[in-house]
Amino acid sequence: MDRKYEAVGSERAVSALSELYSRYGYARFKMSKFEEYDLYARNKNFLRGDSIITFTGSGNRLMALRPDVTLSIVKNARSGAPSEKVYYTENVYRESKDKDEISEIMQVGLECIGEIDLYQTGEVILLAVQSLAALGENYILDISHMGFLSALLDEIGAEGDVRDALIGCIREKNAHGIAAIAKDAGIKGEAASRLTTAATIYGPFADAIGRLRAISVGAAEAAALDELEAIHTVLDAAGCADRVNLDFSTVNDMSYYNGIILSGFIEGIPNAVLAGGRYDNLLHKMGKTGGAVGFAVYLDLLERYNTAERGFDADILLLYDESTDAAELTKAVKMLSESGKTVRVQRSIPEGFRCHQLLTMKEGGLHILETND
Repeated sequence: MDRKYEAVGSERAVSALSELYSRYGYARFKMSKFEEYDLYARNKNFLRGDSIITFTGSGNRLMALRPDVTLSIVKNARSGAPSEKVYYTENVYRESKDKDEISEIMQVGLECIGEIDLYQTGEVILLAVQSLAALGENYILDISHMGFLSALLDEIGAEGDVRDALIGCIREKNAHGIAAIAKDAGIKGEAASRLTTAATIYGPFADAIGRLRAISVGAAEAAALDELEAIHTVLDAAGCADRVNLDFSTVNDMSYYNGIILSGFIEGIPNAVLAGGRYDNLLHKMGKTGGAVGFAVYLDLLERYNTAERGFDADILLLYDESTDAAELTKAVKMLSESGKTVRVQRSIPEGFRCHQLLTMKEGGLHILETND
């Protein structure tokens, strides 16, 4: 089968990402399965989805199975300390869409909390790019800047429900919606036009930054674009700038996020498999000083892709018999697995087993018996 894109499985992803983050000096963060419900209730807008599974703990405290890891990391961060760099591989718990069962989802991510400068921000974005590279062959990281969008909205006086509605339209790249809301709110045409332009800008940095400069009229907007240009320089030095696009429809909750926003995609999966950004506001809401930037990788999306799209239990089913040399078989399996293939080795074909290729190990090496599309 000719596949444009082949995702790795979640177990291999956890191993590859953990090794990547460790190489950059990020320490493993371990946490309890439970937190007090109040932590999540006070920060529902920060969560991906609104599903919080609760139970009554000792002392009649209302507890929750964790739906998120970042909140616990921030809660335990030391205020005013030099940059803390941690990564996590933890299960999070959410109700399924039909509310009849609990989903246990493996989530991997990292956080950098404390003194956040250009290098620290660039390093996190670089690791986001490298995380996507570890997950699939064809990928792209979209970035935007909440400071730029916030400044645009401030300049036109968009507040409350109007501001929220405009953010929703920006997220959807809905130019007609932006124009209609602006008209109803009495926002002048030129100001509304700048919002529409920002929402529809997408593409490589060199192409997009000039268009953003053209609609920048304030110091706060210019500062945000200056930061984006500096980050692009760092990514260019790392050799990965061509994997990063500017996309100002990438928007998160402004009450938590205040700077760079990240959204990562790999071919074949319609939703972002990586998301994050700069979230100093969350840190300050929880009584901490300093800054924070990080991201999470949603491995449940990889699992859904592998199950629904690939339709195979393994890439290769390798058959052997009593005459097969065990050492040669071991070498063949090692070679296939190191090429990125999933390999199942059996004496016979398991009932109902689905594979892309059926191979056999005979004298002289591997032989293809069957290839399935």
